[in-house]
Amino acid sequence: MLDAGRTDETLLEVNNVEVIYNHVILVLKGVSLGVPKGGITALLGGNGAGKTTTLKAISNLLRSERGEVTKGAIVYRGERVQGLAPSDLVERGVVQVMEGRHCFEHLTVEENLMTGAYTRKDGKAAVEADLELVYSYFPRLKERRRSQAGYTSGGEQQMCAIGRALMSRPETILLDEPSMGLAPQLVEEIFGIVKGLNENEGVSFLLAEQNTNVALRFAHYGYILESGRVVMDGPADELRENPDVKEFYLGMSDEGRKSFRDVRSYRRRKRWLS
Repeated sequence: MLDAGRTDETLLEVNNVEVIYNHVILVLKGVSLGVPKGGITALLGGNGAGKTTTLKAISNLLRSERGEVTKGAIVYRGERVQGLAPSDLVERGVVQVMEGRHCFEHLTVEENLMTGAYTRKDGKAAVEADLELVYSYFPRLKERRRSQAGYTSGGEQQMCAIGRALMSRPETILLDEPSMGLAPQLVEEIFGIVKGLNENEGVSFLLAEQNTNVALRFAHYGYILESGRVVMDGPADELRENPDVKEFYLGMSDEGRKSFRDVRSYRRRKRWLS
């Protein structure tokens, strides 16, 4: 894999990006963010905030859904990449793990993992070495390697999807809603593995996640999206202690749990957007 260690180098830059679906529906409204080399960056917000659209804009998967980037620039390692085919971006080291644990259900777990190495040209021995590395992070997959993926559990399918991405030897993984539909214990396990891959293998992550609490415990930096705009960003430990984030995303405040639709929250949100 890659050399571990965070640096000040920015791998991925999203600059003032606007995304429109079907030529009329404005989904992203000037989103800007950066992903440093060797970091875990969290993209947070509720359902419909624009997190998945942001990831698909980066990985160039919008066109299949009649979406397009109409303004702004997406830059990876200093080069604009929004015109590239998704496969070209994979060859540059950027891989997206889709929301919903997409696996080839009729293939075995190991066959699924091997599809991730399809673009590689460094030989069978290197691919087999990385397969063993994936199994070292996901021992459950090794136990189920001959099982048909469609008959494995939701957690095992999520592990399989991440493992398949690792088989392409990525520099950066775009991870969409890794906790969705999983029990809390499995969520902790998945995020612990993400942390291990980041610290030990040097893989950078941009992860979109509704579970703000767990994401901010594992991420280094976070961006909060609402209605297609970034309304707040900062180091993860600072966001965890921010009273607005506590109240609206972590369900905590000095006055107890409050509804997101509360009038006070609406006023404070307006202040963020002003």
